[in-house]
Amino acid sequence: MRDDEWEQDEEASEEPLSGGRRGFLGALVAGAIGGASFVFRDRRRPAGRVTLRPPGALPAGEFEDACVRCFRCANACPNQCIEFHGLGAGLDQLFTPYIHARSRGCILCGECAKACPTGALQPFEATEEGWLASVDMGTARVNEDLCYSYHGRTCGACYRACPLAGQAMTIGLFETPIVHEDKCVGCGLCEQACLHLPQAIRVVPTRGSRRASASAVSEREA
Repeated sequence: MRDDEWEQDEEASEEPLSGGRRGFLGALVAGAIGGASFVFRDRRRPAGRVTLRPPGALPAGEFEDACVRCFRCANACPNQCIEFHGLGAGLDQLFTPYIHARSRGCILCGECAKACPTGALQPFEATEEGWLASVDMGTARVNEDLCYSYHGRTCGACYRACPLAGQAMTIGLFETPIVHEDKCVGCGLCEQACLHLPQAIRVVPTRGSRRASASAVSEREA
């Protein structure tokens, strides 16, 4: 992967909405703006920057339509890793939840999906089997030019943080991380744990759902 491909937009361009600003008034404003964005959005316009959604999220487009910006997902999150887009992300994304993995990854507990009233976040079983079957937040990518372990300085922080270590990630000589994309659910805990600055491993958010697409193909073939 080239260095220019590795660089991604950080969330610094917009200030996330903190828990102190989530309340009844915010929910009313969010609902009004969310309704306006649904009515006035140009559906021919290509999607903007893709962010890491909470686990169980519907594919892009479907998620924004289903999310009512109620903030319940963040209130239910015991890890406090869910933030909300501000105006800088555009009207379609305003007040929708996202996770900035470098700050805090997702522990895949599923409480956010349980709290979602509309199905924008689909509930899943908080087990390895449940994660592999239902969670598709993104895929971790390693920049070997930055990773300590690929330069003979054993680290392994990302491997030890991975909830699917041995499946989504294995390690080689000097604990070099090897990501297995078909098993990685994109929780971001590896990105949070990385000791290198800037981080040598990042989660690339999913544009839709690989598992949902695979399921649809299986249904058609059946």
